[in-house]
Amino acid sequence: MEKILFIAYSVNRPPGRSNILQAHDISIDQVLDQLQSDPDQGLSIAETSGRLNRYGPNQLQAARKKTIWQRFMEQFKDVMIIILIIAALISFMVAFYEGQDFFEPVLILLIVAINAVMGVAQESKAEQALEALQEISSPQARVIREGRESIIPAAELVPGDIIKLEAGDYIPADARIIEEFSLKVEEAVLTGESVPSEKDAQAQVAANAPLGDRFNMLYSGCIVSYGTAKAIVTATGMNSEMGKIAHLLESETEGPTPLQQKLQMLGKYMGFLALGVCAVIFFIGLASGMKLVEIFMIAVALAVSAIPEGLPAIVTIVLAMGVQRMARRNAIIRKLSAVETLGSASVICSDKTGTLTKNQMTLVKVYAADTGLVEDIQAHNSPGVRKVLQYATLCSDGRVEFEQGKEIHIGDPTETSIVSAALKNGLAQDELNRIYPRLDQLPFDSDRKLMTTINAIDGKNIVIVKGAFDVLVDRCNAGDIEAARKYNHEFGQMAFRVLGLACKEIQVLPNSPSSEELENGLTFMGLLAMIDPPRPEAKDAVSVCRQAGIKPVMITGDHLVTASAIAADLSILLPGDHAITGMELAQMTQEELDERVEGISVYARVAPEDKIRIVRAWQQRGAVVSMTGDGVNDAPALKAADIGCAMGITGTDVARGASDMVLTDDNFATIVHAVREGRSIYDNIKRTVGFLL
Repeated sequence: MEKILFIAYSVNRPPGRSNILQAHDISIDQVLDQLQSDPDQGLSIAETSGRLNRYGPNQLQAARKKTIWQRFMEQFKDVMIIILIIAALISFMVAFYEGQDFFEPVLILLIVAINAVMGVAQESKAEQALEALQEISSPQARVIREGRESIIPAAELVPGDIIKLEAGDYIPADARIIEEFSLKVEEAVLTGESVPSEKDAQAQVAANAPLGDRFNMLYSGCIVSYGTAKAIVTATGMNSEMGKIAHLLESETEGPTPLQQKLQMLGKYMGFLALGVCAVIFFIGLASGMKLVEIFMIAVALAVSAIPEGLPAIVTIVLAMGVQRMARRNAIIRKLSAVETLGSASVICSDKTGTLTKNQMTLVKVYAADTGLVEDIQAHNSPGVRKVLQYATLCSDGRVEFEQGKEIHIGDPTETSIVSAALKNGLAQDELNRIYPRLDQLPFDSDRKLMTTINAIDGKNIVIVKGAFDVLVDRCNAGDIEAARKYNHEFGQMAFRVLGLACKEIQVLPNSPSSEELENGLTFMGLLAMIDPPRPEAKDAVSVCRQAGIKPVMITGDHLVTASAIAADLSILLPGDHAITGMELAQMTQEELDERVEGISVYARVAPEDKIRIVRAWQQRGAVVSMTGDGVNDAPALKAADIGCAMGITGTDVARGASDMVLTDDNFATIVHAVREGRSIYDNIKRTVGFLL
């Protein structure tokens, strides 16, 4: 689907977020009443015009950018650079007085200018991150106004507008669902969850529920993956959740790196040393009866010679060489100072989905009721498990295609994981559908939590039902139900997402199939357990981090049970460590978090601003923090951290723009190699500085 860049960014905040309607914890009627809108008629044209003037366009308006000249001048605030400029000016005076050439002062100024140019070239990170937010939005919206449905530019939406959505649509603004049918929304861009969120217009949601648990809401920039909906717009532009992230990105400023801090301190020492040299020479000259002009020129010459004017250039060269070496190991450095910061890293705060895990739902275990066996998915499973895979594939709409030998999953990730597992067993979906054609179906919906198909299998009409185990099991009257309950509990303890499968034979195809007719009197067939699995190399990378004295921390928008299971598997969560949710974190003051942060290894269901709090707490403890991530929800924390590492393949443009380093292979282990390289470079710089002094 074509994406048109329509969102920009503004430092001038529209009506305050405190005035924005929190629509998730009140009824639909209350939302409609407070926004003075009608679900069938929508707003009038006159009313939308007034609201557009009041709230502004549904955009992140363009910020005032610094000019090249402003950026260039900002490069001269460093103490060492100021000292070098003073040294160059004095050197000019000495050369002029003594009739010498101006090679040395010109060389010093050239070095200073080169450093300034490199600084300007590296300083566009925040602006790139904010501009990338433009790509995560819908260019148009289907809206109901004055009872008529029309398509308008999404920038013209206002709070109170009634919008309609279907599968494949980008959500153009934050909205409360009025009605929906089998609605699933891909919210990974905001929450980090790899599984689409099942929405329910009637869901009861707590006031302090995290974004991922607000099942009656839609958020700008997310994608409808299944179903349809009608919703009322509750927030637009900078007042949306995407706008909130833009504010966080804008408000985060970068402090000096450990190397910059030490070089600034060195610069101050060198300045005092130069002044001391001048004072000593001045008094010695006076005592010797020399002329004041001669004393001044000698003192200045010695002071200038005491300053290592080549230091900035040499440090830059060493860092640049490190950048080249890291690039060969799949780490692209976007800012030179990030090289040595990596070497100082003592904490790595990592997102889970797409960073520590594959970001691809994978079917890993199957329980077959016929045989009573539980098997891991492999190339040749038993006949009982293969039958479960065959029936589950026939009852799935997700597809797996191949592009340059790589699997491309299209549709619901839960279903595509089933289709992929069947493929491993030689059960191709297209071939199964050809041999056992689908005769009719009842699509999945969030009320039933089931999907049903009728297939012609070996001359019989077979009803196949797939869905939530707790719902499905009550509709079965055959099969080993007790064993199924036992394995369902075990799979749940392992943080798997579990689906049940059942079937029955019918003699006559119904004219109008209904749930009561098809989804009762079933025979239980099996369980399908799936998860977004850890990357194969992640566990070794975590182990290497611990050996190097680096503390790994998981920060995710996923559920606590899932996050804890993955973290324990990767040895991020060790015995005695704590795992908490965003709601628990919200109840802590910053001082309490600062005290407890060292004992917490997993944070689940957290919002973007929570991630910043965690980074700040570690920094308050004196840690140098690296943050890795790939989603829009990671971007503010990537910018707040001492070193932000974004994924190059699965990472969003927003995350890459806010980062200091991009991992081109999306491999968590790459950061471990980068830390080693950073430590080596830091040691080289220390030796170089010592030699020059």
